[in-house]
Amino acid sequence: MKNFKKVFSLLLIVTLLTAAFTGCQSKTGNNTKDNSATGTETGKNGTARTLEEIKKSGKVIIGVFSDKKPFGYVDENGEFQGYDVYFGNQLAKDLGVKAEYIPVEAASRVEYLVTAKVDIILANFTVTEDRAKQVDFAKPYMKVALGVVSPDSALITSPEQLNGKTLIVSKGTTAETYFTENYPDVKLLKFDQYTEAYNALLDGRGDAFSTDNTEVLAWALENKGFTVGIDSLGNLDTIAPAVQKGNTELLNWINDEIVSLGKDNFFHKDYEETLAPVYGDAADPDSLVVEGGIVE
Repeated sequence: MKNFKKVFSLLLIVTLLTAAFTGCQSKTGNNTKDNSATGTETGKNGTARTLEEIKKSGKVIIGVFSDKKPFGYVDENGEFQGYDVYFGNQLAKDLGVKAEYIPVEAASRVEYLVTAKVDIILANFTVTEDRAKQVDFAKPYMKVALGVVSPDSALITSPEQLNGKTLIVSKGTTAETYFTENYPDVKLLKFDQYTEAYNALLDGRGDAFSTDNTEVLAWALENKGFTVGIDSLGNLDTIAPAVQKGNTELLNWINDEIVSLGKDNFFHKDYEETLAPVYGDAADPDSLVVEGGIVE
């Protein structure tokens, strides 16, 4: 009986020691796992990656549109294309890394930077005071105003014509803000994605659609029966890359890059490759393109 008690006591001690040791291992393992799970490939705990971290990773992660042709879209081969993507490819090349593109929606652009899901946003991002409080904008590379496209059979040529009617907009865009603040009698039909918005216009669920004039012009040229009746509305704004607030190192690098590229008329080359095939003679590149970050 005494021997049994001794053996039982020894087994109990071994069991307790084993459990304690295993528990220590488990705790260490969980901490390691938690640390890796707190961030993405872009940043940990919502903190943006430094320039060195981006270079070390071998890729820069850029948020672009996947359904806003010809600025950011996915082609028939599943590849990202467009004016913004052409620029993104050059940024990656000069950083010495590969570009990885993440599709974003207009309303999610700020959130993707705040949470460090991407390093840079190049999704046709119009600079506004409200947005500049949440993200840091680099120098501009394009000029833009609002435009309104509508069916030829009921062409909208002034914003006042939309009072009491339904205007389609994308959530989180300057068009949504502009009409909300200036034309409260216009009924806004809002969508997350540009594809949804254009389909709504094609289906007759709205009287018109408003977004950047450069974009509605491109769409109207490819869709017979629709015309941009208002080609410039609101302020003349600029499009610029954006990074997480306080990511000064990356911001300064992008600014220097834009100035350097401007010396070679890079953005006019970008226009010729991606926008000219769509616009043809319908648009003047000098009225859209900004070289070297200087708006003339």
